[in-house]
Amino acid sequence: MADETPIDTENATPVAPSGSQAAAILLMLLGEEEAATVLSRLEPDEVQHLGGAMFGVANISENEIDGVFDVFCDRARVRTTLGFGVERQIKGIMHKALGQDKADQVLQRITPVQHVNALENLKWMDARAIANLIEFEHPQIAATVLAFLEAQRAADVLQLLPEDIQADLVYRVATMGPITEAALTELDELLNRPATAQSTGSTTRRGGAGEAAKIVNSSRKAAEQRIIKALQKLDKSVARNIEEEMFIFDNLMAVGEKDLGTLLRAVDNDILVVSLKGADEKLRAKIFGCMSSRAAQSIQDEIADRGPMRLADVQEAQKAMLAVARKLAAEGTISLGGKGDDFV
Repeated sequence: MADETPIDTENATPVAPSGSQAAAILLMLLGEEEAATVLSRLEPDEVQHLGGAMFGVANISENEIDGVFDVFCDRARVRTTLGFGVERQIKGIMHKALGQDKADQVLQRITPVQHVNALENLKWMDARAIANLIEFEHPQIAATVLAFLEAQRAADVLQLLPEDIQADLVYRVATMGPITEAALTELDELLNRPATAQSTGSTTRRGGAGEAAKIVNSSRKAAEQRIIKALQKLDKSVARNIEEEMFIFDNLMAVGEKDLGTLLRAVDNDILVVSLKGADEKLRAKIFGCMSSRAAQSIQDEIADRGPMRLADVQEAQKAMLAVARKLAAEGTISLGGKGDDFV
């Protein structure tokens, strides 16, 4: 029997906490008010991530806490603190120098106006609240809100809205041009947040077929099919653009081998050769794996013999191959993968 060497747990080097764990430790060293101030400046997903980390460091050792604090102090020494709390400091100086009433008048004139984007508030609202907020607004306003949301949240909101307006909203997202400052001001008013900045005439770019495709892709399968059918009736060109963005060439990685084999047999050999010229190596390997060794070698030789190809030609061939894939999927011959069926 081999000798068992006892582990020296006291002198063992502890694993350094991760960045989120270190931040959680520092927050827990602060008072509740100070910690709340820090959290109020973070994004919703950052708050959730940091909150989870705070539970995870509940039993951390004193040595690890000291280590985190030392690292923080070292980093803090090389940064200026001039900007921290500057507004409060200026107010204090003005009040002492001029008295409260006069100081407040001066401060009102000189304090920079900060415009808070009202759309940031949407990140903290659940899908139902957002749907209730925009359901009876002008469709262009509702579409603008959807375009500013993360795709999955936008899809959740869309599915809570009446079915008869869903396709129209996706269409508006897909065809949306630059958003003017005036439109953003109107959104401020919608959210009961008076705009604090005057219109500058500047624009913000949101929307487009890509954004619309992300929203539809994030919807349930039944909703996706219903919306696409409605879009095809509304505008075939826009519907086609959205479909092209919904399923790109790299998405073939998610298609099962049997279905991929069916697709390859349905695609013209010349289109396949040109398409694979611009394909990722992993996707190429998967496609070749669905062929016989002889067929795969023949395609590889033909790709090599073709030499350099124009990017536009490669993209056109890939679009043609994807069009065949979508047609087979619509017929129920293959599944494009990635999204399960809805059940009741």
